[in-house]
Amino acid sequence: MHVLTVLDHPNPASFSSAVARHFMDGATAAGHSVELADLHAEGFDPRWSMADIEPDGHMSALPDVVAEQDRIARADAICLVFPLYWWGMPAMTKGWVDRVWNWGWAYDQLDDPERSLQRPRSGVLLIPAGARSDEIEGEGYLAAMETAWMKGTFGYFGFSPRKLELLCGATGSEKRRQVLLEKSYRAGLDLQPPRQVRQGGKSITVPG
Repeated sequence: MHVLTVLDHPNPASFSSAVARHFMDGATAAGHSVELADLHAEGFDPRWSMADIEPDGHMSALPDVVAEQDRIARADAICLVFPLYWWGMPAMTKGWVDRVWNWGWAYDQLDDPERSLQRPRSGVLLIPAGARSDEIEGEGYLAAMETAWMKGTFGYFGFSPRKLELLCGATGSEKRRQVLLEKSYRAGLDLQPPRQVRQGGKSITVPG
């Protein structure tokens, strides 16, 4: 498979960057080809503006958005790596999602609210988090993320299978961080191929 990793962190020496590298190392060890979209290093503009919207309300085919969509088109699997900010995505990731996975290209809720316009791809979210896992689960934050992202956003993306991996304790001891990096490596090494899903009443899968 060809695996696209999308990284959101301005510091190349950050733990998130290390997570992305370990994931790609695992994917490479499994025989996959890898590609990195380092959103900060590449200067992606996350701002959704009138330039993104045609007069008829459809999304404009801006060069930076098309370039990201071309990357996605090449990928059989996508991994998003970003730190957990205020129990959600940082602005760069959110803007990348809003601008790139736009209506008419990624989904069309008018024809079928359950349907993605994209072919199935394996999807992984690797999210470093400073909070403890018991805090995140006990207060209902994990359930909220599962609902919003895994049942919502990334379902419209056509991610199947899709997996949310919170890397809790990312600001902890070096031993804890090493465990999380090993988990990131395994996520790449054990990455599952896209599976057949139902879209628009039809079963589709990735060719060959």
